[in-house]
Amino acid sequence: MAARSLAAFGAVLAACLALTAATNPGFVVRITQAGLDYAHQHGITVLQKELAKLKLSDISGDFPVRHLGKVRYEISSLNLRSFHLPYSRISLVPNVGLHVAISNAFAEVDGNWRVKFHFIRDHGSFNLKVKSVYIKIDLKLGSDASGKPTVSTSACSTRISSVDVHFSGKFGWLYNLFHSAVESRFKKILEGKVCDSVVRSVNSNLQHYLQTLPVTAKIDAKAGIDYSLVAPPMATAQTLDVDLKGEFFSLAHRGAVPFPPPVLAFPPDHDRMVYFGASSYFFNTAGFAYHAAGALVFEITDSMIPKGVEFDLNTSTFAAFIPQLDTMYPNMLMKLRLSAPSAPFLSITPGGISLQPVVDIQAYAILPNTSLAHLFLLSLTGNVSATIDVKSGHIVGNLSVGRMKLSLKHSDVGTFQVRMLQSIMNICASSILLPRVNERLAEGFPLPLPDRIQLSNILVQFHQNFLLLGADVHYTPRERR
Repeated sequence: MAARSLAAFGAVLAACLALTAATNPGFVVRITQAGLDYAHQHGITVLQKELAKLKLSDISGDFPVRHLGKVRYEISSLNLRSFHLPYSRISLVPNVGLHVAISNAFAEVDGNWRVKFHFIRDHGSFNLKVKSVYIKIDLKLGSDASGKPTVSTSACSTRISSVDVHFSGKFGWLYNLFHSAVESRFKKILEGKVCDSVVRSVNSNLQHYLQTLPVTAKIDAKAGIDYSLVAPPMATAQTLDVDLKGEFFSLAHRGAVPFPPPVLAFPPDHDRMVYFGASSYFFNTAGFAYHAAGALVFEITDSMIPKGVEFDLNTSTFAAFIPQLDTMYPNMLMKLRLSAPSAPFLSITPGGISLQPVVDIQAYAILPNTSLAHLFLLSLTGNVSATIDVKSGHIVGNLSVGRMKLSLKHSDVGTFQVRMLQSIMNICASSILLPRVNERLAEGFPLPLPDRIQLSNILVQFHQNFLLLGADVHYTPRERR
């Protein structure tokens, strides 16, 4: 019986783990080959500078000459004047990571030499040319405990085909005795130091840069966005996909989201360097977070009525539709409190973004002592559509309202015809509430971008359950002081 219970527990645990592993991301970043090529250009520039900084130690040795003894040589004051990487390519290795192949690289070294052969002593300078350098680098991608991406060098190999050294001096026959030994030593030393430099550059430069990707972004005093990775980046034959949590959360209290992310089916279009897939889950957690934070509440007073609107927010105006107000609360200012009884829920289809928010409108009379008297509670529903764009690395939006419907939920002033208030509530919603909401949406929400990245050539598409944003990338290197 105990064994059966243990087996059942194991089955339940396995099912839970399977469900956890199958959780879909709320936000996906897709980097195409064009995006990788662009990043690769900047990475190779950095690596080339790092290789040019290689420090070479003095070398010395004895080279045996048959029947003549040994040539004692010393090489010092080594200076790597340049290291060039003219040809390189980055490629995707499905389910593994990235592969970088560098070919026909070359370098130049100069320094001083000193030689002793029996009674002969000589010294001078030399120039060494390293040609046909081939470097292969495998990069493993992952994520750390905080949800930031990681990168490491899983393999590196260097092959140098040609090393030519030229010694200045009078005894050419003497240099020919040991130049092959010097060339062989240089080749072995450089092959090792190149991969050491690659590993250091990946760890200190590339890894450090990836850590600038924000995994949480504070939006305002109420909410933030969780952009942490839910899995290591996945390489396919054509793209590098990064799955992010993509979830808004309340800063005051972060609770579990009561709905799951949908599956995102990306189209095969790869014209841009990078694509962002923002699911309906991403946007709906925004409504959930702001509702949980108590931020979806808005009050309208008479002073907020736009100029040119021909009514005052007072009981005298509403008495035309609710005559009993003249008796109960004559000529008093009013206040409307708009709130969402539940978090707004939007849907995304190829036709665009739409939602049908429900807004409760509680009307009050402001008494002479400034206390509030409940008048009536209305429910306002409407069809809302949205336009989306990207500006300065932020998703920005604008809402427009279609037909709105008004109904009475409760009245403290007796019965009345709600439809008579439709035009006034339409004005309050479209002329006061909507501009305030759009003002906030114009500020936008930040995309998950690492440091010093700007987007251009923006593409906006709507698909089933997600918004697809495509863009090209421009990176601005940090100025060195």
